[in-house]
Amino acid sequence: MNDKLQAGGNGAGRQPQVLAHSPKDNVAVAVIEGLSADTQAFGVVTEDNTTFEVFVRHDIPIGHKVALADLKAGDTAIKYGQDIGRITKDVAKGDHVHVHNAKTKRW
Repeated sequence: MNDKLQAGGNGAGRQPQVLAHSPKDNVAVAVIEGLSADTQAFGVVTEDNTTFEVFVRHDIPIGHKVALADLKAGDTAIKYGQDIGRITKDVAKGDHVHVHNAKTKRW
């Protein structure tokens, strides 16, 4: 498992607030409406069903990403275990990751 994720138990019976797709991911997706700042969010890695927690520092709209590690400008955002873009501004673990601080590498 990526050392950036904090491994937890199986989380049986808990509803995830964020999902990562691969243990390699350094971002996870909010899967609930109203994921608020200052929330200790429960997450699941769908590839292997492991669980983790991340302290969410900003409100995260559903479908948007949260950083699972501190990321520096120029770092690669990893989702699905794949490169999904470049971080354009430093992002702290738990920060909102979206167009204001990440960009595709395609253009």
